[in-house]
Amino acid sequence: MSAHCCPPSAPQPNHPQPQNYRRALWIALLVNFAMFIVEIASGLHANSVSLLADSLDFFGDAANYGLSLWVLGMHLSIRAKASLVKAISMAIFGLWILGSALSHLLSGVIPAPETMSMIGVLALLANLGVTWLLYAYRDGDSNMRSVWLCTRNDAIGNVAVILAALGVFGTGSAWPDLLVATIMASLALHAAWQVIIQARVELKTH
Repeated sequence: MSAHCCPPSAPQPNHPQPQNYRRALWIALLVNFAMFIVEIASGLHANSVSLLADSLDFFGDAANYGLSLWVLGMHLSIRAKASLVKAISMAIFGLWILGSALSHLLSGVIPAPETMSMIGVLALLANLGVTWLLYAYRDGDSNMRSVWLCTRNDAIGNVAVILAALGVFGTGSAWPDLLVATIMASLALHAAWQVIIQARVELKTH
């Protein structure tokens, strides 16, 4: 990808070729969209904020992977602008989750822990597979980094959903689900801030 920003150089063994990255993004896009369908249906059925948060996260990531495929190979400034769009979407997602958690706290709805745990394990397996595919690209430009951060946060969020299911089952209350939703929102806001900083540096440089 650096060939689009500066004169081409000899291939570097530690920098995977764009075609491999493109293939990984397509696989990630399909996996994330499939999991979005599964989790949003399960989250609505189980009244779980953390599952709904994860389902929208899967949808956002599928959209992000599609956007990354579109700008792949373009000039660094264009990729940086795409990263800003993705970072803003992550920030909006984080704020939406905080609002949803507050709403569920006031309503006192208790989610179904069995559904949360089963879907959480399935989502974790899906995200671990995508994380393994994208691990080699975690230190690229802001566009690659934003994709990696989204995937990493998803895997962490899935573990948290499983723990929340155990907490709901053990306590009979909704607070573990709400706590996980808040943590996921914080991860989204922190990742968005990191990507915005790097993208702004790239825009100033190029």
